[in-house]
This record gives sequence, structure tokens and C-alpha cells, in this order.
Amino acid sequence: MVLKPSDFRVPEVYADWCPGCGDFGIMNALQMAFAELGLEPHQIVLVSGIGCSGKEAHNVKCYGVHTLHGRTLPFAMGIKVANPNLEVLAIGGDGDGLGIGAGHFVNAGRRNLDMTYIIHNNGVYGLTKGQASPTLRLGVQTKSLPKPNINEAINSIGLAIISGFTFAARSYAYDVRHLKDTIKQAIQHKGLAFIDCLQPCPTYNNVTTKEWYAGEDRKDASGKPQPRLYKLEETGFDPVVHDWAEDFQKKMAALDKAREWGDRIPIGVFYKNELEPTFQDRLTSRIPFYMQRPPAKQKLCDENGFSTVDLSEFMKELKTS
Repeated sequence: MVLKPSDFRVPEVYADWCPGCGDFGIMNALQMAFAELGLEPHQIVLVSGIGCSGKEAHNVKCYGVHTLHGRTLPFAMGIKVANPNLEVLAIGGDGDGLGIGAGHFVNAGRRNLDMTYIIHNNGVYGLTKGQASPTLRLGVQTKSLPKPNINEAINSIGLAIISGFTFAARSYAYDVRHLKDTIKQAIQHKGLAFIDCLQPCPTYNNVTTKEWYAGEDRKDASGKPQPRLYKLEETGFDPVVHDWAEDFQKKMAALDKAREWGDRIPIGVFYKNELEPTFQDRLTSRIPFYMQRPPAKQKLCDENGFSTVDLSEFMKELKTS
């Protein structure tokens, strides 16, 4: 059966985001990506955190887990380790992932699980009335702030690369087709993939609006807007690491691009390295049958409810040690 994006919609759930919210574009891009990849709803798990972005797990027809604030990644990693045959995507806001969840973000990179993490990046805590999130730039004053932001912003692309993510990309919620293609690339990537998704918050962020991204405030002599976003793939930028000798160079090029902001903001894939073994590869090297018999597929008890785990050899080892 050929699936359509509509097959991943949940008609009985009302998506109650604010009108104009970038979350709608992200939801549509996810549904389109899943359909084009030929994935079935039962093959996918969306794990979301707390915040407006957390509702993605309710609005897309697949397995969904709505978790604790900042704990999106550990939940998702646990699911992927338990059943590596599932397509696992973690979804969270910039505050959820780079504020309270920053420690999990950094340590996830060390493991390189074969899964995808998407951050909704609007620079504010939208669900709790627009406080500055870790991605809001220094000196920017949005409508809920009494004074300009006093903290420097986290560079999420740079942090992902130096933490060990093997795929780092950025897209834009209002460019649904570009975001859809980026999500597809992230899912198909062998390793831990990160997507920083820029999205306007029409309610609380009155600075980086869709008009701002579109360049409505800087028209040329003929009155034509000058968009701030440009696509890396259209500039000849090559993010792929073909051998380890060029890995450092590719990382430095990606970090240099990740610093661009203001009048020119790149979107696209910044870095991609499939030479690094995944966590599943590492586990299989220790447990040869791991992929065939992962924890989720092992029988835990018999028909009477008694454990089927044989600990006799383990107990003998304890007695002799």
C-alpha cells in the first residue's frame, strides 16, 4: 500500500497551536517525510518533551511518547536501544533540549544512536509566556522581556557537531518541502542526526518573524524583499566526510557556516559522517545476537508469569569471585 501524508494525520485530535505557528509546518513535513519514505505508522515512534512542540507526538499518527521536561533524548534513546528496528525521532523545543536538557544533548552525541532529534527553535519559551530561551541572541528584546536578553545564545549546530552528532542540519518551518527533505535525509542517515528547525512564534517572538526571515525589512531598490535564508546545497557546500583525513576540515567548515546569522542565515546539511560506528554497531560487537534478539523482543516470562531468565551461571560466577 502506498501511503499518503494524510495517513499520518489524527483527525480526532485538534492541533491547538496559535495561528501562524511554525509547529504546523513541522507537523506537515513529518507526515510528508514518513509517507515518502514508505514508513508505516507502527514502525515510527515520536518522543516529545514539554512545551508547544510536545504536541507533535499527539498530532502525528504513529507511536507517541510525551515525556518529562528536558528528558526527551534519554526516553528516545532507551526506546531505540530496546528495539533498534523502530524508527525513533525525538522532538523538543529549544528550551527543552538546550536548557534543562542540555546535558542529555551533549551526552547523546557520545553514543551515536541511529535516530533523529529535531529541535523547534523560536528563541522563546512559547508555552510559558515568552521568556528568553537558550537560542535567543544577546541583546534581542522580544515582547515579553522587560529588557534585552543579557545572555549569549547557544549555537545548536556547533554544539551538536562538537558533541559527536554525525549529522547536523538546519531547516525552516515555513519552507515545508525543504524541511521534509531534510527530515528524510536525517532518518536515512546511519547515526545520530540533529535538525535545528527555525520557526516563528507569532505570539511571543516579535523580532524573528516570518516577515523578518523573508527580508521584508530590507527591500532592494525595486522594492523586492531580500530573504535572509539561503540554502547550503545551492552554494556547492559539501558536508559529507568521505574519509577520516578530512573529518576535521569538514567540521571546521560546518562550524564556520554555523556562525552566520543576521542578513545571511544558512539552512541545509552542515555536517554528515557515516564512518563513525553507531551505538547499535558497538553493542553488536559485544552481543552478536543483539539486532536479532534485542531486549524488546526477548521473552521475559512464561505462560504462568514466571521469569524465563536463567541466572544460574551468573550466580556461580558470583560465588567464585
